[in-house]
Amino acid sequence: MIPAFLFLSSSLPAATTIHDFTLNSIDGQPTSLAQFKGKVVLIVNVASKCGFTPQYAGLEALYEKYKERGFVVLGFPANNFLWQEPGTNEEIKSFCARKYNVTFPMFAKVSVKGKDKTPLYQFLTDKKANPATGGEIGWNFTKFLIDRNGKVIARFGSSVSPQSAGITSAIEKALQ
Repeated sequence: MIPAFLFLSSSLPAATTIHDFTLNSIDGQPTSLAQFKGKVVLIVNVASKCGFTPQYAGLEALYEKYKERGFVVLGFPANNFLWQEPGTNEEIKSFCARKYNVTFPMFAKVSVKGKDKTPLYQFLTDKKANPATGGEIGWNFTKFLIDRNGKVIARFGSSVSPQSAGITSAIEKALQ
């Protein structure tokens, strides 16, 4: 006899967009990414004690510049790289608000690689689902640009500044 949980999980459809996922906000509230349907989204794995942490300022500037046109940044704290996000969700939220005036949506700490990788990041890094942008996360502040339909359309590495010409032109194009 097959256990019920195995039968149910194998019958669930595979995710096809980011809108298929629900994750906890930084305040612990279940948040469906379906609420971002129709928006261009930049998903970023963030960390508070990383050399790239000052990118929070650029991410916030992007959010402020484009939010009225249907753009949003989603921050996902992760402690996968040299323990650079050791804080609790409350500590992370406080740090982001105090140091960088972050107003874009932040989510509860997740894992972006390894055996405990969160399902959203399993989807984002899946080479079958996203052949042009899939592959393991190499470091903090990897950025995935998502179109209004929830599909991954671009990926930018940690060293690419949020306000770089490559990112801003990709956002502008997606917003058209």
